[in-house]
Amino acid sequence: MRAEPPPLAADPTALSRLLGTTLDALRDGARTRGGPLPAGGPEAVARRVREALGEPLPETGHGADEALRTLVRVLAEGAADPAHPLCAAHLHTPPLALAAAADLAASALNPSMDSWDQAPAASAIEDRVTAALAAEVFPDAPRPDALVTTGGTESNQLALLLARERQGRQGPAVRTVVGANAHHSFQRAAWLLGLPEPVVVPTPRGTLDPAAVREALAALTGPVLVVATAGTTDEGLIDPIPALADLCADYRADDRADLPEHRHADLHVDAAYGGPLLFSRTHRPLLDGLARARTVTVDLHKLGWQPAAAGLLAVRDAADLAVLGHTAAYLNADDDTEAGLPDLLGRSLRTTRRPDVLKTAVTLRALGRTGLGELVDACMDRAQELADLVEKAPGLDLRARPTLTTVLFRPNGPGPGVTDGTVAAVRRTLLAEGRAVLGRAEADGRLWLKATLLNPHATSGDLAQLITLVEGSTHR
Repeated sequence: MRAEPPPLAADPTALSRLLGTTLDALRDGARTRGGPLPAGGPEAVARRVREALGEPLPETGHGADEALRTLVRVLAEGAADPAHPLCAAHLHTPPLALAAAADLAASALNPSMDSWDQAPAASAIEDRVTAALAAEVFPDAPRPDALVTTGGTESNQLALLLARERQGRQGPAVRTVVGANAHHSFQRAAWLLGLPEPVVVPTPRGTLDPAAVREALAALTGPVLVVATAGTTDEGLIDPIPALADLCADYRADDRADLPEHRHADLHVDAAYGGPLLFSRTHRPLLDGLARARTVTVDLHKLGWQPAAAGLLAVRDAADLAVLGHTAAYLNADDDTEAGLPDLLGRSLRTTRRPDVLKTAVTLRALGRTGLGELVDACMDRAQELADLVEKAPGLDLRARPTLTTVLFRPNGPGPGVTDGTVAAVRRTLLAEGRAVLGRAEADGRLWLKATLLNPHATSGDLAQLITLVEGSTHR
């Protein structure tokens, strides 16, 4: 006789009980860890996982409660916890509790966003929320739109795909002009799309120099996509977007009979990091010129505090998305579409995809522009405060005052005593001991420690502790 099948997530009673077990395991694992990440390094973590996991596919199962207790606990115990104020290496945000709760609802209901009959309400929510966010990026555009993506890499690839398709297959291939500060996804996207390798403009000061971009454009004759970055990965810097938009306008040949027919340039802004500054009344001016772009990448799993993934590609003109249209008879048959069922296949290159927009919709409704802006401002303030502490510490050097929430600094010392190797060793020591998670970045020909401050709950005491830990690790 067969056993009763395990309950489904749609059963709120069963789900509630299992959630209690899960939350207890999260709490126990975090308590055992005791810091921003587990001590001991990779082998120690792998050993604890092996011991807890045992045989990954046992002949007879251990039951839901035991499996959740064991594996959720070992996951939490071995996590680099972005909610810990000393976990500040990457653009890896601590998600808001309300966003995680909404994400649970999305997982329990499991809508698939590839046809209306799998996601009636979810598709309507996505339609409304993406329209509102697109209007935030392009407030003066008559028909902006936005697609939900898995993050900056997918958004940037889509931007290059749209640029290629705007040109068409018969004309010259689109060239991409990027700064050396740009995200690595552009090189990979060009490769995947069969486009020429991007033209890389040096960025010795960390941002694109419009004069250097003008020189690069002068050597090109066909269609170009110029990429600006609003929040570089290493330093959190913002390229001069208005000046780059001016260059793209000058490059166009729409009314210039003396220029080649195919000569035109569009601007794409990778604002995966800095895009949510749009919510801040104080810091929104840092994104002046953003609305002049043709496409914009924004990640809300960075300065938006969403569980990954929560990316967007915003477009100034919804007509640009028509090239993504695709028909599969079992999902969007012509007669169904003509009868009024929404066609969702053109909203992504993926087929099955989660309703990632739900957590964002809940967050926007709960906090509003003002609440989100206050979170952005809090993290921006923490970065300035950490920079102040570094400047006051005689044993540390500050790379520069932060633009966003990234602070680069390094130990100093007399003569050649502090090398790049010293900086790398400080970081690895803190990781191995489970005391702090700092990133690394190269700038000005040297290696720097990188603190990326995305936790609005971080305190002045947390920042001071971070400085103390770095100084203590330097002099061992």
